[in-house]
Amino acid sequence: MPFKKIEAEKLSNAVVRQIELLILRGILKPGERLPSERELAEKLGVSRPSLREAVANLQDRGLLATKAGAGIYVAEVVGAAFSDALVQLFADHDEAVFDYISFRRDLEGLAAARAARLGSDTDLKVVDTIYRKMEAAHSKRNPSEEAQLDAEFHLAIIEASHNVIMLHMMRAMFQMLREGVFYNRQKMFKQRITRDTLLEQHRAINTALLARDEDGARAAVEAHLNYVEDSLKDSLKAEHNETIAKLRLEHETSRS
Repeated sequence: MPFKKIEAEKLSNAVVRQIELLILRGILKPGERLPSERELAEKLGVSRPSLREAVANLQDRGLLATKAGAGIYVAEVVGAAFSDALVQLFADHDEAVFDYISFRRDLEGLAAARAARLGSDTDLKVVDTIYRKMEAAHSKRNPSEEAQLDAEFHLAIIEASHNVIMLHMMRAMFQMLREGVFYNRQKMFKQRITRDTLLEQHRAINTALLARDEDGARAAVEAHLNYVEDSLKDSLKAEHNETIAKLRLEHETSRS
């Protein structure tokens, strides 16, 4: 008969599974430092040799990485979602910008509805806390901080939707957004009227989520991204007109 005696699971395997799930669910983020070996062993209730065996397993599989003299970190697993060549192609073509916004509108609208329905009270409190920080940054007129908090706000909603595939996919997309691949977000937050409108839109999203209004949350996210799209179209049109005017001036100057 092919049956074998069932043996107790090795402690290191249990540690591996727990850390895997924390990475999968986005609780441990790429680049995040793990506690020291002693502290982590105490938290998990395992011996340090068992912990070392688990960490070695995760390192071999590319989920954890060691930084000399700095400890163990979650590997930057998100960065490999797109090749450098494709990222550059995105950056060079406006078409990709609007496809990106359309993609976000569909996915984030769904995420907001899921977050309103499935997010825990703690999840929604995280979103609300980030929004309060956005209000503070707005009052300080700090476009760099506002742009950073904007990304954190949207990612917190996706985390609250409790869909791990959506979470990791959107983290990769937002990393490119932070790097300015699609458009300069800080530039948008430097414009007073735009800044005020964006804050009001984020307020509407946050209010709907706290009220657990699925349809309202989805509609608020879609309205927000429609506004972003229209603002970018206006900005690109203005840049185009400015370029044409400059070329005409140079042409007239060369003729005179």
